[in-house]
Amino acid sequence: MKAGTLAQLAVAGGRTDKFRMTFTAVSSALAAVVLLAAAAVAAVPELGTSDDGSDSWNEEYSSALIREPGLRPGVVLTLLLLAVPVLFLAGQSIRFGSPARDRRLAAMRLAGATPGQAVLVAATETAVAALLGSIVGTGAFLLLRVLLDRRGADGTRPLPTDVLPSALAVTGVLVLVPVLAALIGAVLLRRVIITPLGVVRRVRRRSPRLWPGVLILVGVFAPLLIRPLGKLLARWIGGDLMIAVAFVAVLLAAVGVIVGTGWIAYTAGYLLHRFGRRPATLLAGRQLMADPWNGSRTLAALLATLVVGAGVLGYRAYMQTELAARNEAWAAQGDAIGDPELDNFYLNSVDLVRIAVAAGALVAAAGIMVALAESIVSRRRTYAGLVAAGVPRRVLGSSIAWQTLAPLVPAVLVALTVGVGLLRAVATEATSGGGASCSGTEAECFEGSPSWVQHPEVTKAVPVPLVDLLLLGGGALAVMLLVVGVGLVLLRSSTDLDELRIA
Repeated sequence: MKAGTLAQLAVAGGRTDKFRMTFTAVSSALAAVVLLAAAAVAAVPELGTSDDGSDSWNEEYSSALIREPGLRPGVVLTLLLLAVPVLFLAGQSIRFGSPARDRRLAAMRLAGATPGQAVLVAATETAVAALLGSIVGTGAFLLLRVLLDRRGADGTRPLPTDVLPSALAVTGVLVLVPVLAALIGAVLLRRVIITPLGVVRRVRRRSPRLWPGVLILVGVFAPLLIRPLGKLLARWIGGDLMIAVAFVAVLLAAVGVIVGTGWIAYTAGYLLHRFGRRPATLLAGRQLMADPWNGSRTLAALLATLVVGAGVLGYRAYMQTELAARNEAWAAQGDAIGDPELDNFYLNSVDLVRIAVAAGALVAAAGIMVALAESIVSRRRTYAGLVAAGVPRRVLGSSIAWQTLAPLVPAVLVALTVGVGLLRAVATEATSGGGASCSGTEAECFEGSPSWVQHPEVTKAVPVPLVDLLLLGGGALAVMLLVVGVGLVLLRSSTDLDELRIA
């Protein structure tokens, strides 16, 4: 197939196809901005190594994360990790089909195109949209660089807006974003069969196995046992046992929450079907049991983000408690309280991770929206048949809301519990101070000398950050309600009775 023909077929389509390409372009633009920001941080001039201490600091910048060479790689890595889900979102939009695109791909197959050529056309559509998005993202990055290039009162910059990524990095972003988006899209189409009679999406019929649920239960309750079990067995084996048990619990919790999304959906569907009495709950229950794997990867990404976010909130609460205990212990010893600027630096660094977690949650929610839209479009004839048979659209809309939120609400609670429980399993208290010091000369500091002064030990309980956890979980559910609203808007256009007459 010639390149011109391939490009012409890729950009053809109706309003829904244009929306899909716009969605892909916006996602790619965001990915390009994040990648170029990482390249800009990496391009900050090196004045030495971290072994040189403050002599290697670039005093051009006010933030220590940019100023110190030992901290910059962490910023670059965080930005790169943040770009990964955005790229997956750009590639995932290829699965969001439309009736017009499905008929167009089927017509190509009927005209003699191979299945590979049909997939190539769909992947090229994603690549073209991603290329346009990466170009727009590069322009947006350059514009933001100019708008944010301001010096503070001390003459420093908060961001590295005075440096540009290398030409190789910019070219790499322009090429890498569309290529990766197209490859991800082609991989995600492996369960889509394009035939001359239409597009068929293969569905896994087997029900999820029980072991992910067991892992979830172990991940939820293990943190409650780690601390007392570690203290008990450490008497015979040693303190390292507690760390080993905590590490195993981390693995079990992460695997259980991520792999167990299909089991959560199936169990929620079973409960809806078993105890539901209204048509909407019965429809949602049967659909969840019939296809619990729909959107499981995007749901797993959201839950993984919530686990990390809850862990970060727990760590921030521990850090605040530890700093408060340290300052109180120093005050009791008559020493000066710690440097507030340094304390704020540590807390602000954690807040940056929280921002990255929030961005990741938004990207994961957008992925769930794409999966929900694909599910509605792929079942449009079924929904149209139900409407023609007399089922109100309101009932179908309620069933979609139940289908989305029923597995999500318990999964969010589990993710938050596991995330904050992992830290509390090994750190429920913060201790500082203690010990003794001698105020006399070396000759006077003998054992039992009155020159020795005992310092009090300050121990504070680490509070559970309930307010922050409620904001994190409530924010995730609020975003998902918006996703359901988008699905309901799409449902109305997908239940048109014309769908019953379109082959």
